[in-house]
Amino acid sequence: MPSPTEITPSQLSRLIGTPNAPDIVDVRTDEDFNDDPRLLPGARRHTWTAHDALAEGIPNGRAVIVCHKGLKISQGVAAHLRIAGIRAETLVGGFCGWREAGESLVPADRIPASGNADGSLWVTRHRPKIDRIACPWLIRRFVDRRARFLFVAPSEVSAVAERFAATPFDIRDVFWSHRGDRCTFDTMLEEFCLGTEPLSHMAAIVRGADSNRWDLAPQAAGLLALSLGLSRLYKDDLAQLDAGLTLYDALYRWARDARGESHDRPAH
Repeated sequence: MPSPTEITPSQLSRLIGTPNAPDIVDVRTDEDFNDDPRLLPGARRHTWTAHDALAEGIPNGRAVIVCHKGLKISQGVAAHLRIAGIRAETLVGGFCGWREAGESLVPADRIPASGNADGSLWVTRHRPKIDRIACPWLIRRFVDRRARFLFVAPSEVSAVAERFAATPFDIRDVFWSHRGDRCTFDTMLEEFCLGTEPLSHMAAIVRGADSNRWDLAPQAAGLLALSLGLSRLYKDDLAQLDAGLTLYDALYRWARDARGESHDRPAH
């Protein structure tokens, strides 16, 4: 059994993708990271020697520290964080244990460089409906929890991206966009190597709602209705995004844990 300050890959896997997931910090040495430059979903890199600065800004006051094998480096960093009042755990087996368990890993070179500690910066068209809410949800929950999103006039997305060093998405002729009959959410799942069963099931719903293809998933019509309702409720795009994250959190938990359930009226 893991110690009270350890978490297993299966336990951590159940937390990733949820709004209360711990901050996952990869403290592998550069040599170990370069041997396999991938990250646990939602993880960020941090130099283990700068552990004193790590305690600042950890959301939820909880962190999981990941080194190569879950031994001296991660356990030392986690112990320092606990002195600072952070609920810090180490991953049993470290990065190697996660990889051997067959869990998802995100190629680090696919994550846009942020240039600062605030997370990656993305830009898209204003007044989001489906793809432009689903993609930020995916990024925040599985790629970069500190990611920031700019919503601007459609004609200005490319110029804003260039001027402010932001990554454009869900517009024509950019990398992060539709490909054939697949929407931007599908593209991100493919490029970030996140094709798990729950996320793939969600992708069919998002694609159906985004393209009026109700044959792809019966839930697509409901997602469209809720998405259009959200766009009418909120004038501010960022407020709408915050509300939409909760919608996709619920959809993810349904896709992961509740697809086999139905609602029965109790007998009197």
